[in-house]
Amino acid sequence: MKERFMSQKTVRAWMHRGVVSCRPDTPLEEVANTMESKDISALVVVNEAGDAVGVISRTDLVNARFVQPYLKLWRGMMAEHLMSRPVISVGPDMPVVEAARLLGEQQIHRLVVVEKEGRHVRPVGILSVTDLAKHISE
Repeated sequence: MKERFMSQKTVRAWMHRGVVSCRPDTPLEEVANTMESKDISALVVVNEAGDAVGVISRTDLVNARFVQPYLKLWRGMMAEHLMSRPVISVGPDMPVVEAARLLGEQQIHRLVVVEKEGRHVRPVGILSVTDLAKHISE
C-alpha cells in the first residue's frame, strides 16, 4: 500500500525547496557555523556559476575531527577538501519511490534536487531520508 502511495508522488511534492549553499573555497569553520545557525545537516557546494559540485555534511565535519585530530582548528581547510562528489542528484519530477531506491543503493542521507538549464545544474531543493520518513508516516 505504501509503495503504491509513494509511486504516485514525485520528488517535488516531498522535497525541501531551496538550498543553503557554500562555495568550494568556503573555510570549514564557516561551513560549520552556517550549519549550526541554520540548524541543517548539510550544505550544497556550488561553483561560481551556481552549479552543484558537491555536498558537505555534519558527518563529514565530525569524521574529519575524529579521524585526524590535527584538523581541530581546520586552518586552511575548505569545503572542497571534505565535500562528497560528484553530487548525487535527481530531478523534481522523479517518482519518490525511485529516489528512495537511489538513497538506499548509494547509502546516503540526502539527494540534491536539481533542474538543468542548458549546461548548468542548479540545485533547487533537497530530499532526505527524514523527508521520506515524515511523509510515509502521514
